[in-house]
Amino acid sequence: METPLLIAGLGNPGSQYAKNRHNAGFIVVDELHAHYKFAPWKAKFDGLLSEGALAGRKTYLLKPQTFMNLSGDCIGPALRFFKLPLEALVVVHDEIDLAAGKLKVKTGGGDAGQNGLRSITAALGPDYRRVRLGIGHPGDKERVTGHVLQNFSKDDIDWLKPLVMAMVEAAPLLAKDDDAGFMSKVALLLKPPPKPAKKKDTE
Repeated sequence: METPLLIAGLGNPGSQYAKNRHNAGFIVVDELHAHYKFAPWKAKFDGLLSEGALAGRKTYLLKPQTFMNLSGDCIGPALRFFKLPLEALVVVHDEIDLAAGKLKVKTGGGDAGQNGLRSITAALGPDYRRVRLGIGHPGDKERVTGHVLQNFSKDDIDWLKPLVMAMVEAAPLLAKDDDAGFMSKVALLLKPPPKPAKKKDTE
């Protein structure tokens, strides 16, 4: 039987944080939840958990309610409860070291100052899959906290909405462990449609 998948979106609980750049993970997981008709959210593991399927694979969605810095305190117990290997975990998070609107998927590696990842790595080790959603760097280390805890700007929304919808459409490829295919499909979905060729005058 295929191992279930656990997709955890990172963010901070509470309506005041809902539209923050730091809540990109929650935003993506909420859209997955709605689009693929997952079961209602239930409070479990200091988080919100929902069950459903992606590409026929049993999938859990999880939103830690521990605040970002303690994400591992929710995700660790969930992974252990379901007896899932680390490669069955996909973490969706904001990434300041990627340009705004860029997307990358990788397994393992460092945490690049992302406190949610630091907490998960401390609880489980580094070898899980990360879906990194670029929010851009403010240019100055001192401004990072303010940047991630600010709401997405009106200009951000213009790239965020299409990106999140493309990620949702391509998500079944994540369930097939096809990270490269997932990134390719997202890129393809975001390509502007070709401009119609100009008709030559036939005079």
